[in-house]
Amino acid sequence: MKRFSSLFLVSLLSGAVTLGSYKLLFDDNGYFSKNKSITTLAPDSYGRTVGLSAETVDFTEAADKTIHTVVHVKNVSRTTVSNPILEYFYGFRGGQQQEQVGTGSGVIISEDGYIVTNNHVIKDASEIEITLNNKKSYPAKLIGTDSKMDIALLKINADEKLPYTTFANSDSVKIGEWVLAVGNPYNLTSTVTAGIISAKARNLDTSGIQSFIQTDAAVNPGNSGGALVNTRGELIGINTMISSPTGSYAGYSFAIPSNNAKKIIDDLIEFGNVQRGVLGVKGGELNGEVSKKLGVKDTQGFYIDEVQKNSGAEKAGMQKGDIIIKLDNQNISTYADLSGYINTKRPNDKVQVTYIREGKNKVVPVTLSKNEFFNMEFKGLELENIDAADKKRFHLDGGARIKSITNENLKQYEEDLKGNIILSIDNVKIKDIESASKLLNKKAENQSVQMEMINKRGEIIRIII
Repeated sequence: MKRFSSLFLVSLLSGAVTLGSYKLLFDDNGYFSKNKSITTLAPDSYGRTVGLSAETVDFTEAADKTIHTVVHVKNVSRTTVSNPILEYFYGFRGGQQQEQVGTGSGVIISEDGYIVTNNHVIKDASEIEITLNNKKSYPAKLIGTDSKMDIALLKINADEKLPYTTFANSDSVKIGEWVLAVGNPYNLTSTVTAGIISAKARNLDTSGIQSFIQTDAAVNPGNSGGALVNTRGELIGINTMISSPTGSYAGYSFAIPSNNAKKIIDDLIEFGNVQRGVLGVKGGELNGEVSKKLGVKDTQGFYIDEVQKNSGAEKAGMQKGDIIIKLDNQNISTYADLSGYINTKRPNDKVQVTYIREGKNKVVPVTLSKNEFFNMEFKGLELENIDAADKKRFHLDGGARIKSITNENLKQYEEDLKGNIILSIDNVKIKDIESASKLLNKKAENQSVQMEMINKRGEIIRIII
C-alpha cells in the first residue's frame, strides 16, 4: 500500500510537469507558439470590477443640483436702419429701428444673483432678460465682459436667495471622467446631457481662448453659456462652442475651464477689468518635426524663442532655447497647457517654472509681469501701452495704442485706425491702458464714445464709435 501511494504521487507530479511544460512552450502564448505576444490580457472579470460604466454612475444627484442653477438668457438688441434714398432726396434723417433677439444659457454662481455666461450670448445687447428654472424672469445688468475668453458676468436682483453652482478645480479633471452638460436653450426648463472628458487643453487656434475642455456630451448652440459639471454637480467648465459642419452637435463640444472663468469673474468684480499676467516668453510647443528642426531631443514642452525685456522670465534668468516642462505642479506639453495655466494668474503672482537647459532640469520662481495690453472688450478695441520712442516722437506723456480691432463694424477702417494712439476718451485724458479700461468699462455697450487720437502721421483725429 505504501509503495502504491509513492507510485501515485510520482505519476501525479509527472503529469503536472508535462502539462506545465506544454503550456509554457507550446500553448497560445508559449515560447514556441506561433501566437506569441508581448501584451498581457486582463482577466475577464477586470472590466466588471475596475472602472465605472454609465450604468453604475448615478447622474441624478448632479443633475438635480445643477438644473436649478442654469438659466435662460434672452438678449434683445436694437439697431437703427437708415434709408439713403430718403436721406438724399428728401433730407430725411433718422431711420427704422429693428429688434433682434438672441438666446443662450447661463449659470448662477452666487445666491445674490451673479450669473456667468458667454460673451457672444449677450454681445451688443440693449436688454438682457434672465429666466430661472422655476419660470421667474428678471432683467439683468451687465457687470463686465471678456470677449477674448468669451466670458460675461451678469447680475439680477431676485426676490429670494438663489441656488448656485460651486466651482471645482478644472486642472484636476481627468480624461475619461464622466460629465454632464446642462443648458436652458428654449426657455422651457434646463436640459441635461451626459458624456466624458475627451481631451484637455485643446487649442482651436481662436484669437482668444487657447485651452478648452473637450467633451462628447451633446451641446447645441442654445446651450452656450451653460454648465459643464462633474458627477458631484460641481462646475468644471462653461459650455461655449461646438465643432460641426452643420451648426448642430456632431460629436465635439468645448468648454472654458472653470479655473479660467473664475479668475475672470473675480477680476471683473474686484477691478472692473481683466488683469492679465504674462510670463514674458515667446516661442511654441515642441513635436517631432519642430524638435528635429531645432536640433533638440525633447518632443514635448514649450520652446522659448525669445525672452521679453524687463519681464519676469528675463529677471529670473531664463534664456532662448530653454524648454518649459512644468508650471508649479502643472505639466506643460503644449502651448495650450501654458496659456491655459497663465490665464488663471494675475500680475505679480509667482509661478515655479521647471525648464530644461542643456539636458538638465532647472526650477526658478518667476513673478508674472503686467500684460503689455488689456483686452478692451468694450467696442472691440485691443490696446497696448505706448513705449518711450512713441512718447519722444509725438511729445506725449501718455496714451494707449490700438493694437488690433475685433469689432466687425470697424474692420473696414482697420488700416486707418490700427496703430493710432488714443489721447482722450469723452474729453478725459488717457494716461495708459489702465485708465482707458476704467473709463470704457463704465460705458454701456450701446453708448457712443468719442475718442481723440493721433495717427501714424502725427495728425490729430476724432472719431465717435
